[in-house]
Amino acid sequence: MTSHPDIQSEDRVSDSRLLSALLDGMDSALFAVDAGGRVPHWNRQAERLLGWSAEEAVGRPGLGGWAVRDADAADVRNRLLATLTPDKSAGPAQAQALDHEFALLRRDGGRVLVRARLSAIRDGDGRATGVSCAFGDVHARLDLERNLALSRALLTDSSWAMVIVDADMRTVAVNDRAARALAVTPVDMLGEPLAEFFGAGLEELEGALEQTQVAQGPSSPVEMWITLLDDGSREDPLGDQRGGLPGGPRRCLLSGFLRLGPQPAADSGSAPAPLGVAWIFQDVTECRHVARDKARRSFRDGQLARATRAAAECEDPREAAQLHLHYALAGFAEYALLDLVGNVGLVRMAESPGAFCGTPATHGVTVRYRPGHPALQALERCVPIRATGGLTRPGWGVEHRWPEDAGHALCVVLRSRGRSLGVLTFLRGTGRRPFDRADVSYGEDVALRVAAAIDLSALVPGP
Repeated sequence: MTSHPDIQSEDRVSDSRLLSALLDGMDSALFAVDAGGRVPHWNRQAERLLGWSAEEAVGRPGLGGWAVRDADAADVRNRLLATLTPDKSAGPAQAQALDHEFALLRRDGGRVLVRARLSAIRDGDGRATGVSCAFGDVHARLDLERNLALSRALLTDSSWAMVIVDADMRTVAVNDRAARALAVTPVDMLGEPLAEFFGAGLEELEGALEQTQVAQGPSSPVEMWITLLDDGSREDPLGDQRGGLPGGPRRCLLSGFLRLGPQPAADSGSAPAPLGVAWIFQDVTECRHVARDKARRSFRDGQLARATRAAAECEDPREAAQLHLHYALAGFAEYALLDLVGNVGLVRMAESPGAFCGTPATHGVTVRYRPGHPALQALERCVPIRATGGLTRPGWGVEHRWPEDAGHALCVVLRSRGRSLGVLTFLRGTGRRPFDRADVSYGEDVALRVAAAIDLSALVPGP
């Protein structure tokens, strides 16, 4: 059967239109030259980059004098046509496509250094009939390669942790440093909402992410205290929760936020939809704790020095002992109790504040602590004793004959000249953290000064 000539003609027209549509839809600028150097194709990206329209370019006998300077025309032509007869010693991949760099002219007369991929165009019999040249601005290509390299570096070897979330606030990428900081694996977080991994501080984090996604994010890094959700199997490397809420260790993350979005199209006046947000952070928990502890020690040392100077002006050593209690409470505890060893047990000598919620002071009265009471344990063992009732034991303070709102206690024995003179008790409310080792050291410093004043009062006759 013979094909109708009109049908063959229509097929060729259809193929030509299809080829033109494919070339115009490419993201890369592209033109083609035939074996004689004439330009048969010039797509829209080439028009955008150089300014020459397809009507002006197609059919020209070469590039010289308009798309290439006359001085460079011969060199560019030779490079293009050399693709038709590749080096036989080269491998198949090298024979099919070659990369070149050369300068092209824009319609306004400016020059553009391009990086071009040259490929031979072959007919059905495999004969080379022309050359296609896909090209782009070298500087734009370098910018893209830098951006890709930066992305790879941030997601692999960066000294900053990075988490990328999409527009729905679900995690799409986590680098290794972020995974270590959050004690998870990158796979665990992929596709999951942040609420699966964070407790306290989550609302602040999500607010910053949403603000960055719809508008401008924070202009400078911000510190966020966030509690990591924990099933109990994870151990805080700092040794304790440092005031963290139940559920996991509390972390201070120095955070910055970057909005991720595609480049707007040149012919589009609307802003592109955001692709998500990059959350970049460093775990600065330890250094913030160090700074906080340093500031706390400095304040407490100042309080001890002020208390010592004030006590030096007291004629009565017992008054000096009470002054030490008042100065010690600032930022440390809500209450302080001073109990001295008596004939039948511990006798209340002083308390600070002077009355607990309107309750009259009980100076000189034996305090009937039950056996095993923390104050009695401290006196018996001659070591500081910490006790905690917290929120789980209502009435814990009353059970120990302390103020009703007491939730944490530190009992320190008073020692002077090799003798135990009594017990100094500090109390915190249920809303505060328990006493830690640094608090014990400060309580012992206060107890040494109080014990010296009490011992002196026994040697100095009263007024």
